[in-house]
Amino acid sequence: MSQPGIVRAAEGAVDPRRLRWITVVLAFAAGATVANLYYGQPLLDQVASAFAVSHGTAALVVTLTQLGYALGMVVLMPLGDLLENRALMVRTLLATTLALVVAGVAPGFGLFLGASVLVGMTSVVAQILIPFAAHLAPEEQRGRFVGTVMTGLLLGILLARTLSSFVAAAAGWRTIYLVSAVLMLVVAVTLRRVLPARRPDHVASYAKLMRSIVELVRTEPALRRRAVCQALLFGAFSTFWTAVAFELVKHGLNQAEIGVFALVGAAGAAAAPIAGRLADRGHGRIGSGIALVLAIASFVLAYLGAGSVIVLALAGVVLDLAVQGHQLFGQQEIYGLRADARARINTVYMTTVFVGGAIATAISGTLYDRAGWQGVTVFGAVLPAIALVIWAVSAVRARRSAGDGAQRLLQESGGE
Repeated sequence: MSQPGIVRAAEGAVDPRRLRWITVVLAFAAGATVANLYYGQPLLDQVASAFAVSHGTAALVVTLTQLGYALGMVVLMPLGDLLENRALMVRTLLATTLALVVAGVAPGFGLFLGASVLVGMTSVVAQILIPFAAHLAPEEQRGRFVGTVMTGLLLGILLARTLSSFVAAAAGWRTIYLVSAVLMLVVAVTLRRVLPARRPDHVASYAKLMRSIVELVRTEPALRRRAVCQALLFGAFSTFWTAVAFELVKHGLNQAEIGVFALVGAAGAAAAPIAGRLADRGHGRIGSGIALVLAIASFVLAYLGAGSVIVLALAGVVLDLAVQGHQLFGQQEIYGLRADARARINTVYMTTVFVGGAIATAISGTLYDRAGWQGVTVFGAVLPAIALVIWAVSAVRARRSAGDGAQRLLQESGGE
């Protein structure tokens, strides 16, 4: 029998009223933690000046932070299926706090990059929170509850750029890292006090747990497809928001004005609860296709309207809506594959996504230096176009499979 306050993988959801409060806490914690990955994006021009490096080299801050995040998902996130989740999250957040302090006071670019890797790696707590919410929620409402947590996570992603721009304008670009260090301590204490403990049923060793991830990749084609498509879409997202900071400086915007511009991305958070409800109603496949078309359209808009800040803002809104909606549809599908392996499924999915984002970020920084905004937007449009081809092939195969199944049923019924 479970102890009071302990939630095991095989048990049902907690009390509905308490669950709503826990979901709000999870949403805030996810947003505050994932924001650490994005504080540097609008500050790259100042970082380049402070350390006397090029724009392409400064973009390594974002690239290495995302690669650190991907590394954390490979090394740390599978522990969500092995260790007590609450303790795992709290201890990891304490490490995030230390890494942020180092980043905030680093005297040289090398140390700053090293701290950025550790910030990314330990901020993986944001992704441990999402399957935690999926475990607590009733199955028929999982999309809605996960959508709420994702709304918080997405607001963290989208508002991080604005917050860091405002803080940099008021107190210097390093200050945001120290402010976030304090916030991580607050989040750690809050999670420790509010969340129920959850002990997974998985009892194998860490080595066996890691080997099972390879097995998941081999046996779950839906996971492979969703991971690759979202990686391409997140690559497009990272491409836009990394390069647009340089482009806005050319338009004459100062750091605070770039922060105001970044607020337009907050509209993307509106996609999360809507996509969650649509996914619960079985519209995830068609919704994913629409999201990919919108992503392509956003880069066409950004290419044609490069001379207008308003048009660039509109392109950012459309892109963010597309990326966040597509992610919700994908997560609803993959979390339904294996209830006992959600942390490992999320490891495969999000590691692939952030590796794609990191690679695209590195390319976009160099591409902007060599081909300007037009080169960046063409590259950004190609990525969701590839994902759309993958989606179309999958949709055709699913339709054929459904047709073959219906034909077999007719033949069997006719033969009785």
